[in-house]
Amino acid sequence: MQKQGLLNIGFGNFVVLNRVVSIVNPTSAPMRRLREDARQDGRLIDATQGRKTRAIIVTDSNHVILSAIQAETIGQRFSAEEGE
Repeated sequence: MQKQGLLNIGFGNFVVLNRVVSIVNPTSAPMRRLREDARQDGRLIDATQGRKTRAIIVTDSNHVILSAIQAETIGQRFSAEEGE
């Protein structure tokens, strides 16, 4: 059985590690559309705690998670957790 770790996305919020498909920067127009489409479809999870969105995480269930932690930082955490 595969170990299911958790990925810290900031402020006490976690995502199941093996459900993450991508971690992207939110600044481009396609990412803004992705966020808006997810909001309209009820697939958006805002984990920013009211702060500026610095990363968008897409899961295998097509949910879109907003994080206030930089995408690079989350990517480093992801790599470290997968390596364990």
